[in-house]
Amino acid sequence: MKAKILYLAAMLGVAVTTQSFTDQKPNVLTTQEQKEGWSLLFDGKSTNGWHLYNKGKTTSAWNVKNGELYCKADDYQAQHGDLISDKQFENYDLKFDWKIVKAGNSGLFINVQEKKELPTAWASGPEYQLLEKSHNDHTANPAKRAGCLFNLFPQKNPVLPKAPGEWNQSRIKQVNGKIEFYLNGVLTASEDLKSEKWKKAIAASNFKTFPEFGKHTKGHLALQDWANGISFRNIKIKQL
Repeated sequence: MKAKILYLAAMLGVAVTTQSFTDQKPNVLTTQEQKEGWSLLFDGKSTNGWHLYNKGKTTSAWNVKNGELYCKADDYQAQHGDLISDKQFENYDLKFDWKIVKAGNSGLFINVQEKKELPTAWASGPEYQLLEKSHNDHTANPAKRAGCLFNLFPQKNPVLPKAPGEWNQSRIKQVNGKIEFYLNGVLTASEDLKSEKWKKAIAASNFKTFPEFGKHTKGHLALQDWANGISFRNIKIKQL
């Protein structure tokens, strides 16, 4: 009887947690989050606070609909490119929700340096990989799975993204160059961007041809314009 009661209590806790996530209005800070110093990077209505990498404010393929930020990859009348934050960040806790179509592929870059001589955001910024598990990269390369430091390290702890069309919760924490990635509450990466291990990993990767890649501990955030079918919401940050 006691075991049954404990089981029911545990299930109730899961139900309450799930319901609280579902019921919370997206792109709005709770009173507690406001007290803790969180701020929204996406207001759910516009792309205010963001611009195209190396292109400034222009007609963009990035759109907002139903409180979701997404890129129309098949919109050839608009300018394409990674969407980069106007502000730069150094020590912070970042949270965001994302959902993706079957076999979808995208990413979020950190510490991006916006310079004309750097053709893309990934020429300087390490990537938090966003990938649906039926994509070939999921099985072909463990360092390209969702939540990974893209093409550098496999997941620190195994975790799968949710089914296509379902919202995932991701988190990136950076303090003095030490970063942690989380996918749906599971720690997937933990690295020191100032360490010899980090430098050796870059030297052994395809990023070695980009002299500024992974060298910075402060910079812009960027959402990757790579393929159709990625949406974002609840992008919020707390500076530490």
